[in-house]
Amino acid sequence: MSIIYFLAQQTMFFSIPLLIVALGGMFSERSGVINIALEGIMIMGAFTGVLFISLLQQFIPGQPILLLAVLVSMIAGVLVSLLHAYASINMKADQIISGTAINMMAPAVAIYIARMIRTVQQIPFINQFRIEKVPLLGDIPFIGDLFFKNAYITTFIGFIILGVSAAVLYKTRFGLRLRSCGEHPQSADSAGINVYNMRYAGVMISGALAGLGGLVFIIPTSTQFNAEVSGYGFLALAVLIFGQWKPGRILSAAFFFGLMKAISSASSGIHFLSAISVPSVVYKIIPYITTLVVLAFSSKTSQAPRAEGIPYDKGRR
Repeated sequence: MSIIYFLAQQTMFFSIPLLIVALGGMFSERSGVINIALEGIMIMGAFTGVLFISLLQQFIPGQPILLLAVLVSMIAGVLVSLLHAYASINMKADQIISGTAINMMAPAVAIYIARMIRTVQQIPFINQFRIEKVPLLGDIPFIGDLFFKNAYITTFIGFIILGVSAAVLYKTRFGLRLRSCGEHPQSADSAGINVYNMRYAGVMISGALAGLGGLVFIIPTSTQFNAEVSGYGFLALAVLIFGQWKPGRILSAAFFFGLMKAISSASSGIHFLSAISVPSVVYKIIPYITTLVVLAFSSKTSQAPRAEGIPYDKGRR
């Protein structure tokens, strides 16, 4: 049973950032803008959040500094995403190239600033954010051990974001307008919806969640940031596609990929896996092989927003 608890907690650590970032990508692509830049935005969000914690942790200890870092990471994500939004919406640039440019720029910028501040590119922080037991909820049999012991507040933030995202997308006027801009922007424009503004909103929400996802990935799994997020931005794109751009399916896809990542990372701590004479590198490539296989089988039936990746020209019909 202890192995189940251990694997479940590890799965949470890897699944929640995937969930948050994939939901961010969903908002952008539902508005009609492909956001390949999720990886770069994650890096900048993690960098600013961890740097904030590293500089101010001695003055604001505990969970408050983490909550403030969450806001800092989200703001950084929004600012970086504005570059992609301007290039894609105003300049009508190729959205893949714009996103790729940000992915290439982000780690270089993070390393440069880190070396200016600390002379080395690693930014350390003290991980004092683990919650050993949530009062009352941690006493619930089985459920308490799975979700409310040795947990991080970022896990609960992820589930809150999932609920809010589903409600916003399907239960609000904003969500309806956002989806219409990703499906039929000309029709949305004729109904009085400002397609440019809606697409900006979608990309900015995407940036905020991707920036947050970068921080959420680093906090439970490391005590320093080294200008990389292990390709999680690209894995989040796979989760988004496998999840068919729908919050519920994205949740299932995130936990599937998170489980694969947890198995690959914790294989040495799982007795029956460590007993098998399989090189550790095989376990490490499992998430990425799984990604390729899943995308190969699911791409034929994927139902992406019809107008995603197509620049909108108000003057054309």
